[in-house]
Amino acid sequence: MAFGVFIHRSDSIYDDSPAEQYQFPRQYLGRVEACVGDWIIYYEPSKVNGTRGYFAVAKVQQVIPDPAAPGMCRALIEPGTYLDFVKPVPFNGSDGLVERGLLNDEGKLSGRAQSAVRAISPADFNRIIDLGLDTNELPLPRVDEVDTGLQEDQAPFEFEQTRNRVSYLGSRIVRDRIFRRIVLRAYDERCAITGLKLINGGGRAEVSAAHIRPVEDNGPDVINNGIALSGTAHWMFDRGLISLSDDLEILISRQVNDRDSVQGFINKTHRALRPRRQSDRPHPRFLQWHRECCFKQ
Repeated sequence: MAFGVFIHRSDSIYDDSPAEQYQFPRQYLGRVEACVGDWIIYYEPSKVNGTRGYFAVAKVQQVIPDPAAPGMCRALIEPGTYLDFVKPVPFNGSDGLVERGLLNDEGKLSGRAQSAVRAISPADFNRIIDLGLDTNELPLPRVDEVDTGLQEDQAPFEFEQTRNRVSYLGSRIVRDRIFRRIVLRAYDERCAITGLKLINGGGRAEVSAAHIRPVEDNGPDVINNGIALSGTAHWMFDRGLISLSDDLEILISRQVNDRDSVQGFINKTHRALRPRRQSDRPHPRFLQWHRECCFKQ
């Protein structure tokens, strides 16, 4: 097993879904197979407009021939392992090249940088994870989001620098904190249903990061499976009293006992607020799941 880097473009011609699968030509089969059972980092090349650089981490579960495309293969991602970075990591950081294994003996960039799939050293992997997850600044989850026994006035989570990174990538507490941060940032800390941005006396946003398809129902920690909701909106969303159409129209269940009050509660556009980046917006697949499996028609 080995750590790896998979290049993925937001405008990719391949049938990729980073939280689920990665399609690649057979010529990379050996390199991808070496990553089975281990973690890889996704990288978007600098020539892509608005590149995210190194932007996420995931664990490869298995590799299979692509049944729909001769000569192609698919790396299947272990469910529940994909995690967006809090801060996308640029190819060149303040201290130079972040993935230092790409330097040749003369200290110059080698041709390996062009490889769509490549191995990465543990030192480079750890460096990119540290920068991408930015664990020193992870906010605590709201006490109504995760039952961990933590209180909001406790000291911030301290990341153990000497600990092997792979041991915390699967931590539910850490993942919830990261998910909360990236979702709230995408929505500017506003509730997508009401449009309100409320900050408490401690400077913490009174809004939570909700999974559209819950983790317990195999919902991934990917930003387009998230939405920022205030407490009441979150309660109603989880209980199927409100939902969203694919174009983010706010749907109200017939089982709501006070429809007029709910109509006054939602924002005047009757559509959920949407993040600026298209790739951050709720994915229709997760919205469909919520309508079919949670929403009370």
